[in-house]
Amino acid sequence: MTIQLTASSLPPVTHRRVLGLALPMALANLTQPLLAAVDTAMAGHLPQLAALGGVALGGVFFNFVLWGFGFLRMGTTGLVAQAHGAGDALALRDAVVRALLLALGLGVLVIALRGPLLALALHLLGGSAAVQDAARAYVHTRIWSAPMALANYVVLGYLIGVQRVRLALALQLLINLANVAAVFALVRGSGLGVAGIGAATAIADALGCVSGLMLLWQQRPHGVAPALRPALWRDGAAWRRLAALNRDLFLRTMLLLGAFGWFAHAGAKAGEITLAANALLLNFQTFMAYGLDGLAHAVEALTGEAIGVRDRSRLVVAIRLSVLWALVLALIFSAVYALAGADIIDLLTDQAAVRAMTLRYLPWAVLTPVISVWGFMLDGVFIGATRTHTLMRCMAICVAALALGMLTLPPLWGNHGVWLALMLFMALRGVTLATQLPRLLRTLRQ
Repeated sequence: MTIQLTASSLPPVTHRRVLGLALPMALANLTQPLLAAVDTAMAGHLPQLAALGGVALGGVFFNFVLWGFGFLRMGTTGLVAQAHGAGDALALRDAVVRALLLALGLGVLVIALRGPLLALALHLLGGSAAVQDAARAYVHTRIWSAPMALANYVVLGYLIGVQRVRLALALQLLINLANVAAVFALVRGSGLGVAGIGAATAIADALGCVSGLMLLWQQRPHGVAPALRPALWRDGAAWRRLAALNRDLFLRTMLLLGAFGWFAHAGAKAGEITLAANALLLNFQTFMAYGLDGLAHAVEALTGEAIGVRDRSRLVVAIRLSVLWALVLALIFSAVYALAGADIIDLLTDQAAVRAMTLRYLPWAVLTPVISVWGFMLDGVFIGATRTHTLMRCMAICVAALALGMLTLPPLWGNHGVWLALMLFMALRGVTLATQLPRLLRTLRQ
């Protein structure tokens, strides 16, 4: 079922519309680092110093294994937003069904390969024997929810693509509040330690999956062909397009997570205290990233909508307004980190040595938002336009530059050199994508 839409039949792109899409998603996203901060704080107050490093390494593992499949969310958003803009309910529904089937298969594969994947990750990341034992305890209890966690990405991508951001906020709040409650019950109540932190996330993922699938069923279109009809499987062009999008987004995400994995590895080589300090400061990066992602999600949806109706001016306005508000938010984050960073560190850990080390590198966390904002927003533009090959190529250039920085700067300036290399990487993300933006705009005629 296709309803041909025109730009005039869609609501205009205004400051109010951008913020209306971005603010609920920013709130939803910010519950994620709050949850990560709760996990970090819970581990930071366990008697074993290795617990904090174990949760940090376990988190990096899941960044690769689960967040590495974030293409399920991004690809779904781009395809759904374009189908939504074009008014094609059948294409929209089919995109979601294909992504859910892919998520289920990948989740089962992750569980089957959990042993080799964890062994490889710990070999690459390093850390002491005690830290690695804690990481294993965390991973082995969380890994069982992998299919449900990946399905949650698809549901979120759909809700962003059709601009039902309040439903997305409600679903994320449900998942994360359930996670916090489970953490306190399993760690403080039952004394399960690091394993309890991982199990709490698995329980929340399962609850979110059930709730998300119920939402999809309620939102299903009527008057279109059945979801699992034979034509769905035989549409080779659609499956090839999905495969190409997911391949590029997967490689792009692996490169991005590889950059942060290298950062964690550099901290682990410097000792447990430096590893813990860098892990705490990455919580600052995560808070900022999820906040800016609210605006990035808004520009994804608006870009896909503009592509769907082939309206260049709509796309330009969406980019300008979204970047403007993202820059305002980035400056707010930098100001908060500069004024209250020490207090935030005190909330995250009561270990004096870790606090002192973290304060030494706090200025880097203050700089991060204004350096990173450009890459975040342009990522959103190219995801919404499903120009995923461009994203992958630009990320490869940035990671190559990071590798050069990691090999040359840390020997000169120690952990400050590690942070400088990371800042150069984040800045280059924005620069490389900005060079490709005029080509995207030329594809849409006024």
